[in-house]
Amino acid sequence: MKAFILAAGVSRRLYPETYNTPKCLLDVGGKPIINYQLEAIQNIGIQEVTMIVGYHREMLIKHVTENFPGLSFEFIINNHYFETNTAYSVYLGCRKLVLEDHILMNADVIYPPELITRINDSKHETVLAVDIKKCGREEVKVIEGANQKIKAIGKELIEEHCLGEFLGVAKLSKGFNVLFSNSLTKLIDAGAKSDYFEAGIEPLLKEVDVYYSDVSDLPCLEIDFIEDLNEARSLF
Repeated sequence: MKAFILAAGVSRRLYPETYNTPKCLLDVGGKPIINYQLEAIQNIGIQEVTMIVGYHREMLIKHVTENFPGLSFEFIINNHYFETNTAYSVYLGCRKLVLEDHILMNADVIYPPELITRINDSKHETVLAVDIKKCGREEVKVIEGANQKIKAIGKELIEEHCLGEFLGVAKLSKGFNVLFSNSLTKLIDAGAKSDYFEAGIEPLLKEVDVYYSDVSDLPCLEIDFIEDLNEARSLF
């Protein structure tokens, strides 16, 4: 098992906090957001990390390599971080993703180590961390099928039909990653570089089993807005 972290984005919605700092280096509870993630993956024995970087990448690379010398990093640069989104970032790293099982995560999610332990220990090969709650328009939402399977994922789903929010943290099997890579390639070739990576998962749900893990009992938060950042600082 290896880790794959998406950390290229500009985070305009958090200006001015992110004028001079990548979002994942913002301080929450006395340490940067990215530290929570890297500590959590170290906790389950992961040692190799692929990180997609872009905005203020020199600062981020310096921080993680100096503070986590026990981890082996490979950095892949998304030079188009201003005009692309997470689908393009994952696409850039597909050659790594298809080689192994991975924990994939957005770098702007804060959570306790238990979240990573829970999805890693799941009996299912491909499982997404879901916060079961009432969602709004901004969240990436999921609709539940039978036996904890996910039958739909995306931002544009009708809120009242949704189980909750996909937090942007998942365990993906090697076999799933091959299909995911092909799906993302089709998406990018069609010009959808500004889509979220979940748009590459959605077409696969009819052909492969993708499950969810309920993490709504844990303090978890995806940080998109100043209000989220303030809430995270209260939680942690």
